[in-house]
Parts: sequence; C-alpha cells; structure tokens
Amino acid sequence: MSDNLMAQKIAKNDGFIAALDQSGGSTPKALKLYGIEENAYRDENEMFALIHQMRSRIVKSPAFNGDKVIGAILFERTMDGDVDGKPTADYLWQDCNVVPFLKVDKGLMAEENGVQLMKPMDDLGTLLKRAASKNVFGTKMRSVINGANETGIAANVAQQFEVGRQILDHGLVPIIEPEITISIADKAQAEEILLEQIAKQLDSVPLGQQVMLKLSLPTKANIYRPLINDPRVMRVVALSGGYSRNEANSLLSLNVGMIASFSRALTEGLSAHQPDPDFDGALAETIDSIFSASKAA
Repeated sequence: MSDNLMAQKIAKNDGFIAALDQSGGSTPKALKLYGIEENAYRDENEMFALIHQMRSRIVKSPAFNGDKVIGAILFERTMDGDVDGKPTADYLWQDCNVVPFLKVDKGLMAEENGVQLMKPMDDLGTLLKRAASKNVFGTKMRSVINGANETGIAANVAQQFEVGRQILDHGLVPIIEPEITISIADKAQAEEILLEQIAKQLDSVPLGQQVMLKLSLPTKANIYRPLINDPRVMRVVALSGGYSRNEANSLLSLNVGMIASFSRALTEGLSAHQPDPDFDGALAETIDSIFSASKAA
C-alpha cells in the first residue's frame, strides 16, 4: 500500500523533488556554500556529520512537506542516519509525506568519447536490498555528457538503462540521469542525440514498469515532451546543473510537464549561521519559487 501511495504521489502530484544527495566529492563545496569552511571538520566522519545536520535542518523545517516537495533524494549515509531518532527515509514519508529516493552511483569514470560513464557498482544488489528494507521508493544515478558525440551518448544511455533494469528487478524505481554539461558549445545537438537514445532504450523497459528521467534543462524548450508523455516514464525532472535558482526556475517554467529536482539551487541562500526563523523563512521562499516554476508550464 505504501509503495502504491508513493508511486501515485510521484506520478500525479504537483511539486518537485529535492536533491539532498551530495556525496564525498561535492560535500565540502556544499558545506562551504552553507557557511561551514573546511577547517571546521577534521576528517570525513565529521564532514558527513555536518552535512547530515544541514539536511536534517532542511527536512525538519515547516515548509519542507509533501504539499510542495513530493520527493527527496538521499546520499547513502543520509539513508543510514536518523532524523529525531527515526530512520531518515521513514521520517521523510511518515512525518513529511515526502517520497524517499537513494543515490546509488559511485562516481564517474574518466572521459571517453565525450562522456563520463558511471564507475562499476559491484555491491549494487546489496545496496538495493538494504534500500528496499528501509522503505526507499526509488534510486538515482548520474553520468555526464560533455559533447555531442553519438557513440559516447549511446554508451552513456545504454549503461544507465542496463543498471536501471537491475533496479527495477529489485522493486525500486530508477531515476536515470545522463546529465548534459550546461556550458558546452554543442549542448543543443547533444540534447537531440540524447532524446533519440533514450527513446531507443525505453523499449527495454519491462512491460508494466516505469523509469524516471533526470535531465539538464534544455536549450530548446519542450524538446523532451515525447519522453514526458511516454507511458514507460513515470516523471521527467530537471537538474539545476550550475544555473542559479532564478535562472533554473525561469528555464524550467518553459518546459511543459517537467518538474524540478534541484540541489544547489535548493540550498542557495541557506546558512548554518541563520537563526531558525530566518532559515525557515528563506527555505519557504525557495520552496515556493521552485514549486511555482514546476507548475508554471
């Protein structure tokens, strides 16, 4: 019953998905933007404890609830942690009415043919079983496209769907994220190739099952409408990809049916040094703006 309610919320409800999944490589930058310098922690454990405090503060804020935030993507350590003594995924669903997802990739390979594939995930099966046992609904995995190279993009998308089928086999819904770097000169051409390759790979999705897609905000508005309308796709969400929140919201609002899944744009303007009323007010304004952009088109 819980899975059905989660699926209905993600597929049908207005709102957006919060990306709270900064990993080891991106955590120092996320903490610095939050006002915590690297000399504030001595090792990785202290670093992750601080980022968990930040995430806990966000999800406990009054504005962070299922009325406008329909899902949240967690880092593995965040999934394994607690919020007010309750496992994070359970807190999200039971206390916030927000559907929990888990980041499962292990980072990126070196660039080849204009793309960076995902590193091998040797313990994926074990991780997926653990996620399912913790009431996680779905997963997310990121690879990167740095150029309009058809060979590279085809390999990138094929890898994403190969892993996605394994995730479906474990009863979880994969968010497939072949991110296109927003600064490349041939971004529009890369998007055309990506659309074609995703359309091909959707034929491999087992009958009656669905995947989700997390894509860079496109140069040509509504290029991804065929994917949004495909019955094999539960939802298409957009990453902010380095755009400011205002830029990301503006671009998102042009794309019918696409909703946000922002990370940096979500935490922009939040600080560890803000008193709770200021923090909660800033987060509420941010959530309102991203929610409005996700509904605008």
